[in-house]
Amino acid sequence: MFYFENILKVLVIIVPLLVSVALFTVAERKILSSIQRRRGPNVIGIFGLLQAFADGLKLLVKETILPSSANKALFILAPLVTFFLSLIGWAVIPVNEASVFSDLNVGILYLFAISSLGVYGIIISGWASNSKYAFLGALRSAAQMVSYEISIGFIIINVILCSGSLNLSAVVLSQKSIWFCIPLLPMFILFFVSCLAETNRHPFDLPEAEAELVSGYNVEYSAIGFALFFLGEYGNIILISSITVLLFIGGWLFPFFSTLSGSLCFSIKTFFFIALFIWVRAAFPRYRYDQLMRLGWKVFLPFSISWVIFTASILSCFNWYILCFWIFLILYLLVLICFLLVSLGFY
Repeated sequence: MFYFENILKVLVIIVPLLVSVALFTVAERKILSSIQRRRGPNVIGIFGLLQAFADGLKLLVKETILPSSANKALFILAPLVTFFLSLIGWAVIPVNEASVFSDLNVGILYLFAISSLGVYGIIISGWASNSKYAFLGALRSAAQMVSYEISIGFIIINVILCSGSLNLSAVVLSQKSIWFCIPLLPMFILFFVSCLAETNRHPFDLPEAEAELVSGYNVEYSAIGFALFFLGEYGNIILISSITVLLFIGGWLFPFFSTLSGSLCFSIKTFFFIALFIWVRAAFPRYRYDQLMRLGWKVFLPFSISWVIFTASILSCFNWYILCFWIFLILYLLVLICFLLVSLGFY
């Protein structure tokens, strides 16, 4: 009975997630087509909603081609690793106060570990393909993900300092009076941009830049292998959007509409960040690789470290309201300085 309940809990998490990934692909194509003033998928199903399932069926029945010079065992293992890691992160994500598979006291550390392992699927695929393009894409991805994981770690330390816990449910409950995106606004912005780089999304999709790498690390994959990479990438986007909601936007808490169910509030907030991921893809050009590395190491990392020291100092000496006052005063001064520089012609 115990094993049956656990299997049922796993299915309750995985099945809606896979359906959400399928609908995410349709939503992305619909939103991009609307921004670009063209028609999106509109043939298969009502309003084209079944397009993702048709694409999945097509990939499922296609022939799986294994390159003759590839390391076949690792070549098959790589997409499975990427897909599996995108699922097991959901074990500690609370969509409601009582709706979580495993309410770990070190849930944030668990997510750190899973996100750090995510790079191995890409590295293995690039190396096992025995292709220069795939290997270059894998190396880019490794450097990019490691660079921005460090900044994400220091940003999350700010949240841990403010909540006093590594448990995700406790982090959400500590935001009853104020969401952390308000006192930690600069860190919130840095976290979202770092998540774009961590998930290899535009404008930081250098590992799969079509112009120079011909699709990057997954260039040799077809059929179900390519589908698993695809599912893993979009599953990670939904996961990182959920983590953003939990850490900065109050999770299932919604102060002005307390009658709404927690799961519905959580879903609305998560979909908002998924829509932001799609909008950024349509709105911004791709970075060069040197710009990407410079932004991560010379801007985000020093700024996030200094903000950890600032947050710890303010919280140890004062309280929440003083922290909010100093943050908004600093932001006001920064905006004023930027305005003066632009108006005087220094930029």
